Amino acid sequence: MFQLGEESVAPPRAQFDRHDVRFIGVVSGRYALPARRSGVDGKVAIYACRLCSISTRLAVVVGPVVGAVGEVVTAHFDEFGILRGKITRKLPSGFVLELILTEPERNKLGAKVVWMKRHVHGQVPDKREHKRILPRDPRTILTLADGTQLPCFVIDISQSGIAVSAELWPGLGTPMAVGKLVGRVVRHLDTGFALQFIQVHDFATLEVLMAPPVAQ
Repeated sequence: MFQLGEESVAPPRAQFDRHDVRFIGVVSGRYALPARRSGVDGKVAIYACRLCSISTRLAVVVGPVVGAVGEVVTAHFDEFGILRGKITRKLPSGFVLELILTEPERNKLGAKVVWMKRHVHGQVPDKREHKRILPRDPRTILTLADGTQLPCFVIDISQSGIAVSAELWPGLGTPMAVGKLVGRVVRHLDTGFALQFIQVHDFATLEVLMAPPVAQ
């Protein structure tokens, strides 16, 4: 596209700017590890996640199942579309992805990142009336009736129930606790399942009660 000898040998400055931009904020989404077949009926499992930051090169994702370094991840976020990348670093609650993009795809993602920065930090209030909230730390522990514990990711939570994503696909009616919140599975989701608590909790105590139990 750019010929030697022309003044525009390098890409336009706008492209460099877009490649340098980075969005830091909470964006909900979903992801899969295509090489694994751990879902129901041997299908590829889909998990809920949060995008913590993204540039046109890297993305930091928090989720319930952390893949191995070098493993390919396919993720989807409404704001950024489908993203594919390789895990370059494991984090305590997620991983860093090196995005696999063509140059046109990288430029397109850069434009979306710029738009998100303006949209989120501009005068665009969230007018949704949902009573569910996104906890500040979505990581916690599921405890099953037999005492088995495993990590999970909280999609959202309300006074009467919670939606979680984990490497587990329980049947409807299955009792379990999320942190100290006890309930039963009432609905299956694309990325996990929802529990209804056995009692309604005070909104102010939800994040404290959903936190992982302290080891004795």
